[in-house]
Amino acid sequence: MITIPPVHLAVVAPLLVVGVTALVVMLCDLVLPANERTWLAYLSLFGLIGAMLIGTQLWGRQTSTFSGMFLLDNFGLALTFIFLTVAVITVLLSVAYTSDRGLVRGEFYALILFAVMGMMIMATAGDLIVVFLGIELLSLPLYVLSGFARPARDSIEAALKYFLLGAFASGFLLYGIVLIFGATGSTNLLQIASVLTKGAHNSVMLYAGIALLLVGLGFKVSVVPFHQWTPDVYEGAPTAVTAFMVAGTKAAGFAVLLRILLVAVLPVRDVWLPAIAILAVVTMTVGNVTAIAQQNIKRMLAYSSIAHAGYILVAVAAGGAAGTSSAIFYLLIYAFMNLGAFAVVIAASRGGEERLAIRDYAGLARQRPVLAAIMAIFMLSLAGFPPTAGFVGKLTIFQAAVQNGLTWLAVIAVLNSVVSVFYYARVIVFMYMREPEGEPWPAVAGDGRRMLALALGICVAGVLLLGILPTPAYQAAQTALLNIL
Repeated sequence: MITIPPVHLAVVAPLLVVGVTALVVMLCDLVLPANERTWLAYLSLFGLIGAMLIGTQLWGRQTSTFSGMFLLDNFGLALTFIFLTVAVITVLLSVAYTSDRGLVRGEFYALILFAVMGMMIMATAGDLIVVFLGIELLSLPLYVLSGFARPARDSIEAALKYFLLGAFASGFLLYGIVLIFGATGSTNLLQIASVLTKGAHNSVMLYAGIALLLVGLGFKVSVVPFHQWTPDVYEGAPTAVTAFMVAGTKAAGFAVLLRILLVAVLPVRDVWLPAIAILAVVTMTVGNVTAIAQQNIKRMLAYSSIAHAGYILVAVAAGGAAGTSSAIFYLLIYAFMNLGAFAVVIAASRGGEERLAIRDYAGLARQRPVLAAIMAIFMLSLAGFPPTAGFVGKLTIFQAAVQNGLTWLAVIAVLNSVVSVFYYARVIVFMYMREPEGEPWPAVAGDGRRMLALALGICVAGVLLLGILPTPAYQAAQTALLNIL
């Protein structure tokens, strides 16, 4: 007689709330008239905030369900809060963006919610098969969202590139999972760690599997040399979607990377650590150097995101409690900085026309002084200037690297951070030290303006508060360590 174990729905409760909300949004889209679809944004926000509230009730609990397929711990919850925060801000800034460009379609918010479900599955997965399912649930909506501005050629091209390269990367990931299963006899992260601790594994097959996993996940987090899709897709996709991808996809990819490297294959850390350190150096350097030459602000922020992936890889290489907590803390800060920067790009637009060339921001401080000041805050934070959150976040990563014997890697990261000042400061120079060109660009009007202003306010508050008073958030990150159940 087969005994069915009890299912701990609490483990997947936030995930279920987001999923039900996505289905309700799809159903409501069938009956709501086109001019009332703003209500779908409010409904999406209601579900996302509800999932956050449920997550707060689960903080501190530690369990698993579905035979260890899903894990409940503070690490997964911390990343879930980041995903939900990213989604809330994305919905807020999307109302203005979609209405200005005639993209008010109800499926937009449903796709965002389904993508968030994929991120949440990735963060709470305790098995490589579940990791793959989460990645696919994240990727499929993003393929559609990248081409959401159809029939715009750039948007369709971005969707096609993302789909083809994403499918290619998924093949590497799946093949890596197969090889790890062949080497250890399991796809469960904790069982893999147990097998590796005992030394009962096929080394060649295991190392090949780890390498292929790094290729697949490297695509998701835009690690060099798997970054080629990033600038083209980020430039061609709708700006609201780009903001969501920059902040959310990277956090989800690093959530999986941390679980696999610091739990499943931690016993063979000496094997993968040199590769991660080299990838961190190459990613930081290529991202920062290439960003200097960019004239399009979305491409500049795309290469900036590649460089920041290198900084987070430094935390992954550091490992341990310090590396894990600094990575989580930086992912939160990274989300506020990048979502805020893209929100400014949306706010600086005029109707369906966007300011995408950096020179278009010339004289913005005279035309829109508040907006220019907000953009300056985000640029300074991305560059790592105090007292912004970007400075504190980088400092925690550098300290983690030094504490774990990777001083040389911290030094290279500091030098890269200095290089990045050039292209971030260039935006500020154009806004404050150049004469405005053309007619003034009016602010976004209607309900979208209020929601966009709220999104900007949340991002500015996050960047400044986490820079001036970082202790509470960092202490929370320190309790969100990877637990072995």
